[in-house]
Formats: sequence, structure tokens, C-alpha cells
Amino acid sequence: MDILSNLAFGFGHALTPHNLLYCAIGCTVGTLVGLLPGLGPLATISLLLPLTYSIDTGGALIMLAGIYYGAQYGDSVSAITMKIPHASSIVACIDGYQMTLKGKTGLALFTAGVSSFIGGTVAIVVLASLAPSLGEVALLFGPADYCSLMLFGFCCVSFVTTGSLLNGLAMCLVGVLLGQIGTDVESGVQRFTFDLPMLSDGVSIVSVALGCFGIAEIAKNLDAKEERTPFNGTIKLMPTWPEFVRIIPSALRGSVVGSVLGIMPGGGPVIAQFAAYALDKKTSRYRHEIGQGAIEGVAGQAAADEAAARTSFIPLMSIGIPENAVMALMMAAFILKGVQPGPNMIAKHPDLFWGLVASMWIGNCFLLILNVPLVRIWLSIFRIPYAVLYPTILFFCCIGTFSINNNFDDIFITAGFGLLGYLLMRLSLDPAPLMLGFILGPMLEEYFRRAMTISRGSFSVFVTQPISATLLACIVLLAAWQVAVPIFRKRMPGPDRRDGAV
Repeated sequence: MDILSNLAFGFGHALTPHNLLYCAIGCTVGTLVGLLPGLGPLATISLLLPLTYSIDTGGALIMLAGIYYGAQYGDSVSAITMKIPHASSIVACIDGYQMTLKGKTGLALFTAGVSSFIGGTVAIVVLASLAPSLGEVALLFGPADYCSLMLFGFCCVSFVTTGSLLNGLAMCLVGVLLGQIGTDVESGVQRFTFDLPMLSDGVSIVSVALGCFGIAEIAKNLDAKEERTPFNGTIKLMPTWPEFVRIIPSALRGSVVGSVLGIMPGGGPVIAQFAAYALDKKTSRYRHEIGQGAIEGVAGQAAADEAAARTSFIPLMSIGIPENAVMALMMAAFILKGVQPGPNMIAKHPDLFWGLVASMWIGNCFLLILNVPLVRIWLSIFRIPYAVLYPTILFFCCIGTFSINNNFDDIFITAGFGLLGYLLMRLSLDPAPLMLGFILGPMLEEYFRRAMTISRGSFSVFVTQPISATLLACIVLLAAWQVAVPIFRKRMPGPDRRDGAV
């Protein structure tokens, strides 16, 4: 009953006219950036961070959250109709595009929309049920435990985003060092400022986010030689009853998979979609059709994608640890609005927490309308010339950066991070761990200092505390796995080619 009363409290805040407006704006913008190739929630949230200064806290967070989970709806449309995926809709290309080639575009889009709605609904129930309990568990964490938890988060996100633990940790370290730029709060010493006054207050979160994700993503897309043609096929949305019945079991399986993987450090929509697809290939009654244009191949991954996007908020709001780059930006938005995510957030800001949870279900309804009956309108977005779109985005990047402090130096700093982000992408280094390190770096330093103060300078506190020791053991196991797998593969006997086997 507590959950129901809390949700009723949350709906009371989410259903106010201005919060409804911001929820609708976030869902609409999220669908748009999900549709447009080359954009995504990461770049868009970074672009809109400066706008949050002029919006009240609840409305700003509801809008940014709507952009994130709204993009998970929209990115399936371009994947299904034109085989142009975002990271979280790669699997949708497999069966979704095959259905388009068979003239079943409408059925594929209907399946993706309804499955996403089911996945989002299940995930909201999980979020409302688990986040408060996990927040109570987080109160048991001490400074040493938080240090180990952040290091474990670095390892998980590094491994998932880059595939290489070493490369990912190196990017995290760069982010941590960038987070140290400016004047040390305790000693008053200036660090890494090179005697430049504009760096004495540190580097803005907005500058790093806009540069490494917004400007760098645009530069990468301009560098590509791809030509994209708009979808011109016919769309018949309504499925037959037997087709509709096939959607439900796969969507429910995907919802469970996505909800679980969304909570885990380093998880999220990208991992969830592959896991749900693999599960359907093993358990579905129609598994022999998957890969050739099966409804289950679209339903399961769409539900998992949306569910993981919602439950990704659980570690952020209950523990205060973002598990991926988008959640790191969301944490930046919380901090910019003077709210510290973590165990005490629900107690100190119940209106924000439960209002955000309730707004997710309202956004779910908005997105179902936007992406099923109105999908024909959204397909016309593909006709926007990129020669118009990208310069406009760059212009708003500069305006947004300047508007924070009314300082032209911030524009140059943002441009420098844009160049850095582009170089990292060209070197196949994902900037997501860098952003995570930049956000958590100052917190890691603070908790490390507290742990050292409590233990009187003894590092043994990290292995004598049970939670910290367990997390450090998990880090060792993950590193050992990263080293052992390549060695094991090299020692495996090669395929026997005498009979022509490959």
C-alpha cells in the first residue's frame, strides 16, 4: 500500500500542467532524436543541459528523462524502415528490416511501439518497488565502500562500452583528471590550471558534455560519406489477432530481461536488447522464424530496450552512482539543480523522486500515441537536409554554452572538448567512460579522503570492510576474466579443415 500511496503522491506532482508540458516536450524531442540518424539521447541531453537553468527542477528532470526513454521508442523507427540503427536499436534491424522488405512495415512498427509500452510499464513497477529498498541498503555504505563501488562502476562501464578494460579505465582516468581541474576546496591550491584564470573554477560539466558528445558526434557524422534516402513504403498498422497474440509473450520476456540488466552496473539498453533477442531464439515457439522477419525478433528487443532505459535510473537515484554515460549526464542535471542523487534523495526530495517515476508512465502513454498512430508524420522527418540540421545544432551549442556564465571562454573550452571527443572517436575510444570519470572523480576523491581520515591513513580499510572487500574482489575477477579469455581462445584448437569445415 505504501507504493500505491507514494505513486498517488507522485501523480499529483506529475499531472500539474507545467510538468505535463515538459513531459510531452521531452517525449517528442526524444522521439525526434531517436529517429534522426547521427543524433541520440546522449548528445541531445548534453545540448539541453544549459536550458535546465531556466526551468524548475521537477520540470527539467522530467523533460530530460523523457528525452532518454523517448529516444528508445524513436530509434526503432529508423532501424525498421531504413536499416539505420542507433546503438540501442541494432537488433531491431535484423527482423524489423526483414519485415519491411516483406511489406510488413506497419506490423513491425506497431510491434515495436506496443512492446516498448509493455516494457516501460513493467520497468516502472520495478523502479517504484526496488529504488526505495535499494536506497535503504545504500545507507549501510561507508566512505571506503563508496570508493570501491565507484571503481567497480568504472570497470563495468569501461568493459561494456569499449570492450577493453584497459582502454576504458584509461578513459575513466582521463575523466577523473579533468574533474580535478580548478581550485582544491580543502587546500585552496590550484590544480592543472596552467595559470589560466578561466580554469581556476574548473571545467564546466556542460562544456565537457557538449564537446565530447554533441559537437564530436556532429563532426563524426559530417565526416561520414553515407547517403540516406527517406522511406517511401506503405504502412498498414493494425495487426490481426493471431499476430497480436504473438507479441505479448516475447514482450513480457524482454521486459523482465531489460528490467534486470538495467539495474546492473554497466548494463542498459544496448546489452538488454541482445540478451532478450538471444532468449527469444532459445525459448520462443516461433524461434525458427527469428532472423527472417519474425514478430518476436522485434517485440522482445523493443521491450528490453525500453525497460532497461527506465530501470537505469534505480542505481542513480538510490545509490548515487550512474551506470552509463546518459545516467552520468542525468546526474549532472540533478547536481546543477542542487539535488544530490543517493540514499537520502527519496527522504529529502520525495516530490522529485515520485513525480519523476509517475511521469515515466505518463510519458509511456504519450510515446505510444506518438509512435503508433502518428508514425507516418514522423517518417517525414527523414527529409530534413543535414546541411541545415547540423549547423543549426552547432549554433545552439554555442548559445547554450555562452548563456551559462555569459563568457566567451566557455565556447572555446567546449570547442576544445569537441576536438578531443572527435579524436577519441577516430581512435575508436569511447568518450562515455571519460564522462563517467569526470562526474564521479570529485566524489571519489572526497570519499577517499574521508576513508583515509577515518582509518588514520591505513589502506587496510578497503579490505577489512565487507562491502568494500566484496566489490574489490569483483573488480579482480573482472580483470582476471579480461586477461584469461584471450589466452583461453589462443589455446583452443583451431577448426579441423580436412573435411572442408570452417
